[in-house]
Amino acid sequence: MRCTINSHEQVMSFADLLNSVGEAGRFQVIHVILLVLAKLLFPGHNLIQNFSAATPRHHCRVPWLENASLEAQRDSPWNLSNTTLLRVAMPWEENSPSRCSRYVRPQWQLMYNNSTDLSNHGEIEGCLDGWEFDTSMFSSTIVTEWDLVCEEKVMKQMAQSVYMAGLLVGAIILGGLADKFGRRTILLISYLGLAVSGCCAAFAPSMAVYTAARFFDGMFMSGAALNSFSLGLEWMSVKNRVLYSLASGCAYTTGQIILAGFAYAIRDWRYLQLAVSAPFFLIVFIGMLHVESARWLIFKGRYDDALKCFKKVARINGKRVVLNMEILKRDLEDDFVGETKTYTIFDLVRTATLRKRTFTIFFIWFATAFSYYGLALNLQGFKVNIYLLMVLFGLVDYPSKFAGLLTANYIGRRAAQMASLSLAGFTSVALIFISEDMAILRASLAVLGKGFLGCAFNIVYLFTGELFPTVMRQTSVGAGSTMARVGAMLAPLVIHSGEIYPVLPQIIYAVVCLCAGLVALMLPETRNTNLPDTVDDLLQQQKRRKEQQMKSQSISDERENSTSLEVLATARPDVTSAQ
Repeated sequence: MRCTINSHEQVMSFADLLNSVGEAGRFQVIHVILLVLAKLLFPGHNLIQNFSAATPRHHCRVPWLENASLEAQRDSPWNLSNTTLLRVAMPWEENSPSRCSRYVRPQWQLMYNNSTDLSNHGEIEGCLDGWEFDTSMFSSTIVTEWDLVCEEKVMKQMAQSVYMAGLLVGAIILGGLADKFGRRTILLISYLGLAVSGCCAAFAPSMAVYTAARFFDGMFMSGAALNSFSLGLEWMSVKNRVLYSLASGCAYTTGQIILAGFAYAIRDWRYLQLAVSAPFFLIVFIGMLHVESARWLIFKGRYDDALKCFKKVARINGKRVVLNMEILKRDLEDDFVGETKTYTIFDLVRTATLRKRTFTIFFIWFATAFSYYGLALNLQGFKVNIYLLMVLFGLVDYPSKFAGLLTANYIGRRAAQMASLSLAGFTSVALIFISEDMAILRASLAVLGKGFLGCAFNIVYLFTGELFPTVMRQTSVGAGSTMARVGAMLAPLVIHSGEIYPVLPQIIYAVVCLCAGLVALMLPETRNTNLPDTVDDLLQQQKRRKEQQMKSQSISDERENSTSLEVLATARPDVTSAQ
């Protein structure tokens, strides 16, 4: 891409133009701060069901127990030293009351012995009068409000799967619309949608309404996540893209800790849902301060708007640059001939180069989300304090993402992507050999694996944005995010496979992660390369890369031949004279 910015008609690249108006000034600082403010609230929607859909300890409600003596009523049903009446009323499983059954008639004989063998007692029935829930940790969740236990427990997972389906649909629809209407416009619509759908979920009168609200919540979350990242990335210079990705990832990590704090302070799921949703009404007004992507404006032929954006950035950064729109337009029109169409997901597989990148990055997105949500949405499965575990899941992301992006910056995106996924896979392998009784050790390894996967997520966003040109960058990130949502939807099903074979989930996660780590080696390195703006730019980059590889191989072969001749000459001096 070329553009002219002064009266002498000096032709400059987009990177040079960005440098002239300021590539790391006050504008970029303000721009990033505004974007990460919203990202602080993203985990409040992605991971809230760890708390709003938590399943407390529970047992069948038994009406006659409510008429028991005053002394018995004072006894906590969860204090196992005072459980005589509960033993009479319902079977026991592993030193706790059965969660889904009770005796048809009280078994008074159990008051005189400690037997808990179900086969020797009376007839059993389901919880016909509902359930009693332990409210010591959660005063209210969707599980306790709508009795989503026993035969209805699948509805809890359905709500999360529907949310993930919303993420998938949002990635397809809002990702594509952003290429047509602009990153900033769709971002603001997504913020508003998050506020409205989140609040609707908080006031939902039934499980059906809640599930529908969560679908739209997921859809707008996808739009917000994709467009905030692209809008930030397209105003960054090559050397600052990793720093932006690091800031973005750390903001999401901080959001996980904020969510844990909110959930600890607000034990009612409706108020918690409202607390993470209502702030997006304010974020909408803050988001109006964003400047639209100049890259996208130029691609759409909106040169006047692009020029205004450049002037605004220069003014905020304190740069005195005279911008000539007419010459800018003339040069850019020459470069964008044939590139005025809107690209779709089908264009990602139209050429061999794009096809290889697309399928490879799709699998990496899938594997990362598949394993990430397998851990992040199963906090109760590790049998430690859920609030503490969420905080630890957040804290581990800081060093892991920092180390990962340092690796991406100094060694390369490809190596960092491969390492983070492989290490996550090895962590899953380790979990296979650790007994469920060792809860602390298992939770520690889960935290470590979560850190590696969080790092992998951060890198794949950056890597995808650099692998594809501006004209289809949003489409590629959206399509990759779609594959991630497919992985997220399948993750809960894998968790349930543990009922068939306890270590099966970890085996599956390990295999998928390790395969994705190997597949990452098939991608080209993008470190220290300019963002391609068109498909032609991408193909030219690929051509230059192949030429450089051939030249390097030729030099290597010449050196190898020269070394071989020298060794041969040393061993047989007559060869030198013969030559």
